[in-house]
Amino acid sequence: QVQLVQSGGGLVQAGGSLRLSCAASGRTFSSYGMGWFRQAPGKEREFVAGISWGGSSTNYADSVKGRFTISRDNFKITVYLQMNSLKPEDTAVYYCAASRYSGSNYYNVADFGSWGQGTQVTVSS
Repeated sequence: QVQLVQSGGGLVQAGGSLRLSCAASGRTFSSYGMGWFRQAPGKEREFVAGISWGGSSTNYADSVKGRFTISRDNFKITVYLQMNSLKPEDTAVYYCAASRYSGSNYYNVADFGSWGQGTQVTVSS
C-alpha cells in the first residue's frame, strides 16, 4: 500500500504562486501515475492534473491549463504541483493521489487508489 504525505499549501493573494509536494512511501516500487484533485466546500472532488509514472506525459483540467504544472521526481519519489496566476476560485483542499494505472489519462476519483491527507490552499482577492 502506497502512503502519500503532502506538504505546502497556505494563503496567497490572487495572481500569486504556490507549490505543493507529495512524497510517497511504502510500495514505491510499483508503477503508477499520479494526480492532483481538489475539493471546495459543498462541491465534489474534482480532477486537477495527472502525470504518468515516467513523467513524460501530463494532462490538466481546462480550468488550470496554462497556470498549473504537474511534475515528478522519480529519484526522490515526489510529485509536485506548481500553481501560478492563482485565482480565488482555486481555493480548495488539494489532494495528491496514486493511480491504479501507469498512464496520465485518468481523471476519475475511482481510478485512484491511494490518497494524501490533503492540504488547504486559500487564494484571497
